[in-house]
Amino acid sequence: MDEAMDRTLDAVGPRLKRLRLHRDVTLADLAKETGISVSTLSRLEAGLRRPTLEQLLPLARAHGVTLDELVDAPPTGDPRVNLRPVPCGDGSVILPLTQRPGGIQAYKFVLPAGSDDAEPDLRTHEGYDWVYVLNGRLRLVLGEHDLILKPGEAAEFDTRTPHWFGATGADPVEFLSLIGKQGERAHVRAAPRRGAAG
Repeated sequence: MDEAMDRTLDAVGPRLKRLRLHRDVTLADLAKETGISVSTLSRLEAGLRRPTLEQLLPLARAHGVTLDELVDAPPTGDPRVNLRPVPCGDGSVILPLTQRPGGIQAYKFVLPAGSDDAEPDLRTHEGYDWVYVLNGRLRLVLGEHDLILKPGEAAEFDTRTPHWFGATGADPVEFLSLIGKQGERAHVRAAPRRGAAG
């Protein structure tokens, strides 16, 4: 096996660990997801064992990356970003738009058509969220507020406040969401007007 191949395979273990920690998943949870034992996963992440194709395929699927991304294959010259939609059980779809670990994460959400009398299931978690509606009408229940956001409207809030998103009416809704850890917020800057005193 040549030196470049050795380096590529040696880098897979740390990459697997970073992906798992980024998803905040335990080895036991990943073992259930992939059918690979906890001890094998641990040895793969520590670099004590070289992965086989039979192990890489379910790991790539579980982490939502391509096999090329998992082994850090050299670029093929294709500039397209490989977006992998994540379907949810309720008919909604999440499309992760960022792939770097840490920092503010960007997502596109597509929610199925709803009804104005849908019963909200409010949730809380650590973090800060900035939401921008692309299409449809987004119902945002935030604490005591029940808001309808239209295309072009945005909202930002601390996610420790109980909140819920849903579509209203007969059309689905699409929105972008920037989610940061507690204390991390999206910073919006505007250029000063020309001629303004400064």
